[in-house]
Amino acid sequence: MSYQREDIYDEQVTKELAVHVKEILRLLGEDETREGLVKTPERVAKALQYLTKGYEQDGIAIIQSAMFDEEYSQMVLVKDIDLYSTCEHHMMPFIGKAHIAYIPDGKITGLSKIARVVETFARRLQVQERLTVQIMDCIKEALNPLGVAVVIEAHHTCMQLRGVEKSNAVTTTSAFSGVFLKDARTRNEFLNLIK
Repeated sequence: MSYQREDIYDEQVTKELAVHVKEILRLLGEDETREGLVKTPERVAKALQYLTKGYEQDGIAIIQSAMFDEEYSQMVLVKDIDLYSTCEHHMMPFIGKAHIAYIPDGKITGLSKIARVVETFARRLQVQERLTVQIMDCIKEALNPLGVAVVIEAHHTCMQLRGVEKSNAVTTTSAFSGVFLKDARTRNEFLNLIK
């Protein structure tokens, strides 16, 4: 989906958000009528809608739209899925990679659907910890696999650009269910594969 597509934007929401963005610019000491800022409120309003479009998406429906009967019972791993989300504490981006594995129990899904699930939950105001668990729970509920493993590694711009200003810090979160939780060998195989 192209960023420029207008059909993802609600015109009324764009107008209402733009009013507030214009006021924010004024409160920051900017001249909101300056040529370079005249269209900024509308652009920011559309960007915010794009960055939070996951509220309108259903991860379970995404997986079930391409679900197939298959007797494969080994690990399915999709790693290095680009992840862009917005921290709910400062509304600043966090950017990283998600690594997701599941062990089917008679059902598989299209590989792109795993990446779409990441996108669905990432495009909301988030904390990385919740995001990790939401992805795991969604796959678990949709496919009922023998186990799900999710690891997310991300850089948080709220730590890089403000506050502590540590530009190289990486936050890693994980969530495991089923055999990934109970069987150390299976969990370690996953962890070794994502190194």
